[in-house]
Amino acid sequence: MPADPTALPAERTTGALEERGRAASLAAAVGRGTRKGRDGARKGLTTVAGRIIDNAPRIPVRDLATLRRQFPGLTPEELADKLVSGATRGTATVGAGVGAAAMLPVPPAMPAELAAEIVGVASVEIKLIAELHEVYGLRPPGTLRQRATAYLTSWTEERGIDVTKPTTVNAALGGQMKRELRQQIMKRTLRNLPNLTPFMVGAAVGAVMNRRDTKKLADKIRKDLRARQVPWDALPHTEAMPDGATPALPPEDGR
Repeated sequence: MPADPTALPAERTTGALEERGRAASLAAAVGRGTRKGRDGARKGLTTVAGRIIDNAPRIPVRDLATLRRQFPGLTPEELADKLVSGATRGTATVGAGVGAAAMLPVPPAMPAELAAEIVGVASVEIKLIAELHEVYGLRPPGTLRQRATAYLTSWTEERGIDVTKPTTVNAALGGQMKRELRQQIMKRTLRNLPNLTPFMVGAAVGAVMNRRDTKKLADKIRKDLRARQVPWDALPHTEAMPDGATPALPPEDGR
């Protein structure tokens, strides 16, 4: 039988098969790496979410009486402005410190430096949210842990707490809460990736982004709280928090 005129020389056929085999192997390796990266990032986010949840009840929050002693003569809006100013400086400092942490790669899994920044920024912002609720006369009822859960919810949803709705105050740290928290962390992670650029370029970008994002969050929370604000003279005379005294911080920086 005559040879097939369309057949390629043996060496070319063998070479093509080997080339296709290498390409397939590379594609499979990339696929495995991508899946592994996603799994690593997911585990990293879960770990960070757990750290934020565990840390929330330990964040020192000043009650209204303490804030008014530290910032005498201010109106609620002026006091809220002071708190926001201090918080934006705080998160900007976190962003600058992490952004200047030398030439880091951006692997699929979360770098430890970025995880530390997310936890640090979250702590500053949760503290701000708690103290804004104090300023607007809307401290949620319950124990320290219940209030911390409510403030975590406020942080993840970027809105003020409605203390007239028990479900918003007594929400348990269940699966839905943790999923929402992980989603918020993912958004923050994606925003903060430019912080990983080399040296002080990253520091400048990180500081600006964190300051902007904290200010934006504060504006949303304050808008909600103003709609339900309770005047100071309508609040009970005793403003001390029942579950734990909060340390006084230097009044000049608002933090």
